[in-house]
Amino acid sequence: MKFPEMFDPQNYISGKAADHYHLFEKDFDIAKQLGHNAHRFSIEWSRIEPQEGKFDEEEIEHYRKVLKALHMRGLKPFVTLWHWTDPLWVTENGGWENKKTVTYFLRFVKKIAESFDTDEIPVWMPLNEPGTFIGMSYIQGAFPPNIRNLFRANRAFKNLMQAYRGAYRIIHAVHPHALVGMSHYAVYMEPYKNKILNRLVTPILDYVRNWRFLNSINDTNDFIGIQYYHRDNIDITLMGHGKWGIINTNNLHLWINDLNWDMYPQGIYSLLMRASRYKKPIYITENGLPDKEDSKRELFIKQNLYWIHKAIKDGALVRGYFYWSLLDNFEWDKGFWPRFGLVAVDFKTFKRTVRPSARAYKRICKENALEL
Repeated sequence: MKFPEMFDPQNYISGKAADHYHLFEKDFDIAKQLGHNAHRFSIEWSRIEPQEGKFDEEEIEHYRKVLKALHMRGLKPFVTLWHWTDPLWVTENGGWENKKTVTYFLRFVKKIAESFDTDEIPVWMPLNEPGTFIGMSYIQGAFPPNIRNLFRANRAFKNLMQAYRGAYRIIHAVHPHALVGMSHYAVYMEPYKNKILNRLVTPILDYVRNWRFLNSINDTNDFIGIQYYHRDNIDITLMGHGKWGIINTNNLHLWINDLNWDMYPQGIYSLLMRASRYKKPIYITENGLPDKEDSKRELFIKQNLYWIHKAIKDGALVRGYFYWSLLDNFEWDKGFWPRFGLVAVDFKTFKRTVRPSARAYKRICKENALEL
């Protein structure tokens, strides 16, 4: 599927993005009106520490106002401290391949933990999808620093895991009763056409993508955040031009979204049941789709909630669900054209328009019930 904006260079310049930085109170009013009772957002490291070792107290005060606005509307904050972006000075010092970045990040975490109390931030997520960051940046080479090198990938991965464990300890030292956990991008995978080689490789890739880092932090997480979007059909290509060398995805495209992702709501059931072995509470911290015409979003949400409900009935400790996202946003390497929001944003005027699917989701939130 093609969109004209994909070929417009301006699509990839973030500017003010949705200008949520200035319009957060209006956006939280919308969230409240739509029946939400919790909200996930990030405290941006580069705003707090724009220069090494120099913290901006005015920016800390900005986030205090954000938290106050959430609490005033009865929206429980879930706060992420790193959503892939680093201060420029961190990047210039080697980013996450540099072991010193662990020290830098933990200093930032300590500053934030000491700046807010447990009532202000009850739930913390130090890192967002570290596995995605590593895979896209160092395996596929699609995100900065655009490298395809397994050794460098592993180095960055180990530093991120050390940073997470350190952040967990720091936050709990300051806020013993806070909840601290990881948000993790999980993908349901099947062997393409059930071929022998595909059947052999799929479990290995499943471990690396879905469970390796959860295994490595299981003693330092109070909950697991699962982020689920699509299914991948794993296919070996001996030509070596796949996503991961000889490993490729050959998706069936039975039900696709604007990014051509193969949507498969039933997959979330399998992932939740397997995540249950960690015996930790689970939050669905992201689940959504890009759907500019808003023609598939309502059904997508309902079908995913159906399978989440089935997982709960079968023993999964699911405690909450966040649709991604409240607003259309600047989507990392894709820019503005993928429209994930329950609320449409005009990125020129910043006008917000509630989509029909958001009203259907509101009914689910209000009634705590699902009608398929």
